[in-house]
Amino acid sequence: MKPGRFEYVAARSVAEAVDALGAAEAGSVLAGGQSLVPLLNLRLARPDVIVDVNRIPELEAAGRGNGAARFGALYRQRWLESLSVPAESAPLLAEAAALIGHVPIRNRGTIGGSLAHADPASELPAALVALEGEVTVEGPAGARRIPASELFVGPLTTSIEPGELLTAVEVPAHVEGDGAAFVEFARRHGDFAVAGVAVALHRDAGGACTRARAAGCGLGPTPVDLSGAVAGLVGQSGLDDDRLRELAAAVAAGVDPPDDVHGSSDYRRELAQVLLVRGLRTAWARAERGR
Repeated sequence: MKPGRFEYVAARSVAEAVDALGAAEAGSVLAGGQSLVPLLNLRLARPDVIVDVNRIPELEAAGRGNGAARFGALYRQRWLESLSVPAESAPLLAEAAALIGHVPIRNRGTIGGSLAHADPASELPAALVALEGEVTVEGPAGARRIPASELFVGPLTTSIEPGELLTAVEVPAHVEGDGAAFVEFARRHGDFAVAGVAVALHRDAGGACTRARAAGCGLGPTPVDLSGAVAGLVGQSGLDDDRLRELAAAVAAGVDPPDDVHGSSDYRRELAQVLLVRGLRTAWARAERGR
């Protein structure tokens, strides 16, 4: 199939893009196009205006300052996994990005597009939740920040209002003592994950855990915050098998995964436990090396 008719706007600034979206009855943003174009071709999306933001250089910027790593919404997934800024300041995002589809997809796909699309099986939304990151959006009423805990409201649905444009993504910058890991299971390389888990923790100079967070993809209609299940790590200086079994059991009790052709609810629940243990072990060891 081919898309329905639409007006095309090649925006040269954020203000121009916001104006075009605000004037549209049903506007869509074209960034990497890896999600939007298939939806258009299947006519699952029928916008009257498509606003192309690829000519707005400020949306490609990245940097670190004031304890945060900041990425423009147009920052490519391939850049996340391969360039030094994300590798040093946001390694969890870099690791998650490397698991998305295949290299041609990541060459075009953007961090902002992945978050705005809000696929519950997607890696970057889960990583953002684990890191307690936030996004900046701009609309007719100006700019506002949305924390990850409030961004994802349902499958393929966010709290970004019609007429608003996601412009930037911000997460706490990686510091000494931090450890993070993203692990997932997919049936074939490049497939959407059946389930995945992002882990982010911090260990102090004495080796004790002072912060532990986790989030899962493929385990619910939105990224699932698993931080309550790993809160028992705080104050601990060791990570033995008994402790890991307790944490895995807490995750199993706290998730209600979907049933579909890729896996049953029980299967995904078991995967969540296995992936959490792998992620915690990896993040714990990385925090030790980082100290």
